[in-house]
Amino acid sequence: MKSAIKELEEKGKAAKAASRKLAFLSTEVKNKALLNIAEALITKKDEILAANKIDYEEAKASGMSEAMLDRLMLSPSRLEGIAQDTRTVAALPAPVGEVFEMRTLPNGLQISKRRVPLGVIGAIYESRPNVTIDISSLCLKSGNAVILRGGKEAINSNAALAKVAQEACDQAGVPQGAIQLIESTERALVNHMLKMKGIIDLMIPRGGAGLIKLVSENAAMPVLSGGIGVCHTYVDKNADLNKAVAIAYNAKVQRPTVCNALDCILVHNQIAQAYLPSIAKEWAKAGVEMHCDEQALTILKPVPSLKLVPATDEDWGKEYLSLKAAIKVVDSLDEALEHIEKYGSGHSEAIVTEDHSAATRFLNEVDAACVYANASTRFTDGSQFGLGAEIGISTQKFHARGPMALKELTSYKWIIQGTGQVRP
Repeated sequence: MKSAIKELEEKGKAAKAASRKLAFLSTEVKNKALLNIAEALITKKDEILAANKIDYEEAKASGMSEAMLDRLMLSPSRLEGIAQDTRTVAALPAPVGEVFEMRTLPNGLQISKRRVPLGVIGAIYESRPNVTIDISSLCLKSGNAVILRGGKEAINSNAALAKVAQEACDQAGVPQGAIQLIESTERALVNHMLKMKGIIDLMIPRGGAGLIKLVSENAAMPVLSGGIGVCHTYVDKNADLNKAVAIAYNAKVQRPTVCNALDCILVHNQIAQAYLPSIAKEWAKAGVEMHCDEQALTILKPVPSLKLVPATDEDWGKEYLSLKAAIKVVDSLDEALEHIEKYGSGHSEAIVTEDHSAATRFLNEVDAACVYANASTRFTDGSQFGLGAEIGISTQKFHARGPMALKELTSYKWIIQGTGQVRP
């Protein structure tokens, strides 16, 4: 354990030293490093996928859930997607150095804000090896050093990916130490990392509720947390049925193991008789198990070949991360809003309606990071929002909310220029 702590502290010091140089590194060098990373992800895919296969097989043998196995798995197409996201980050405007809110005071002082890096980002995450590249790319472009601590279930994948990123950065002239991977998987190391306030400026946990709670309650530095997604789609009485079926199907089935997938569908009673059999038949083709309240169960029981389960109190406010969904029939938009307020996680919520006033109320009154009208919640994603990638989805309100990308990894400093002014 002592050697692991020593490794962590040494890499922390190296990251801190690198962060001071990164703050002034040219955008040209950063972009070159990012393009190098994207290229290496493809040219070294065999090496990366071989490492990932070891992790995947060990995790499967240990009894890991299908949802977590899906998050762990890499494939040629997923690597190409990660590479493309990295290229997109390279193509985005650099946030560091941006000057905004410039104004001149009556006394002649010229005041502005200039965007600066945060310094050193600590990332503790589970299962998803793509996070290694996503976070590294965003930190690099935003001028931050990063200390990565992935889970033991993905250690071989993370090591292979971090090596690719580090070598690509070295070739481009990025200061050594900018990307650090903690290779020890000892759990006690996390607690030590959470106390490194003088080294790490911001801690970002990505994983299950247990990890996020541990980090949020024990970190000595600020924490930017989120990722728990209990996502609702409300089908209003004035919904277009075809749109509502397509949206709810996509939100649940397109990739059910992620945080922006649909967990609960709320359906207005005036449209439930027509709508529920339609979506249930489509969901059934994908094998969705439906946890229905009494009204929904009554409507759907006559429909053959459905996986129906009577809903319990535990089904409301539950993040399934699988092909399961809760169904509740509501009497009004107000009831839908009250249900979301009570059971939502502040992640992503959607309404399907042709009624502009209902859509406006929903968008105005739902308190979540991302609120949709007539679209799938699966779009809550840094790449889909045109941000290149994301470091996570924040469900809190300070200092960032929703997909966290380049600007969310910066702060600002006040720049005041005078001509000799003194305060009277």
